Amino acid sequence: MNNTNNVLGEPLELCSCKPNTGYFRDGCCRTAGSDLGQHTICAVMTEDFLAFTKARGNDLSTPNLSLTSLDYNR
Repeated sequence: MNNTNNVLGEPLELCSCKPNTGYFRDGCCRTAGSDLGQHTICAVMTEDFLAFTKARGNDLSTPNLSLTSLDYNR
């Protein structure tokens, strides 16, 4: 995969393959200087957390189809 480490100094783990996430679309949250969007965070969120943020106007669970670089159909 790669030899990039997380904030604990451990190797990055695969985060998401459906869709492939990250700047390089390899499922890991690694980045490069050309990554203006900072694709460096991966988190597992509970349904309760998603409902909480959605109720406060920050809908993290509905795909934003204006982000055309993502393929939500994988």
